[in-house]
Amino acid sequence: MPTQENQHVDFWQPHLLRASFRYAARQHWDAIAKALKPVCTAPTEAAALERFYEFAEMWGGRYPAIVKLWEDAWAEFVPFLNFDPEIRRVICSTNAIEPVNARIRRAVKARGHFPNEQAALKCVYMAIMSLDPTGKGRKRWITRWKAALNAFAITFDGRLNPSTR
Repeated sequence: MPTQENQHVDFWQPHLLRASFRYAARQHWDAIAKALKPVCTAPTEAAALERFYEFAEMWGGRYPAIVKLWEDAWAEFVPFLNFDPEIRRVICSTNAIEPVNARIRRAVKARGHFPNEQAALKCVYMAIMSLDPTGKGRKRWITRWKAALNAFAITFDGRLNPSTR
C-alpha cells in the first residue's frame, strides 16, 4: 500500500507522470505511460490502488524509484480521483497552457526588466491578448469543452460564472 510520507512531491497527475519519466530510460516512456494510465483514469481509489499494484509488479523491479515516487505522492494524488472524468481531462491537458506560458516567457525575456509591477502585468496581458486578437479562439475552446464546462458548473456550483459572449 502506498505510504503517506510528508515529502513534497508534485501531485498533479501530469507532473507526476513527467517526474516518473525522470527515472526511466527514454525507450520505456511509452510503456510506462500506458501502464500508469489505468491508475490515473480509475473511477475509484480502490481501483486506482489495484492498478498501481499491477504497475508496481510490472515495473517496480526495473524502476523502484518510480514506485516510491507514486507511493510518496499517493495522499496528494487520491483527491484527483474525486473529480469527474471531464474535469480530470482538463486538469491533465497541459497542451493548452504550454503555448501561453511560452508566449509570456518570450515577451518577458524580450522586454528584459520592468520599472514596476503594472508594467510587468501589462506585458503579460499584451502577450496573452496577442494569442487570440479576434476573440474567436475562445468560442472554439468553449465548443470543444462543453462536457468539462458542465462538470465544472456542477462540481463548483456558484463559483463558475460563464460569460455571455
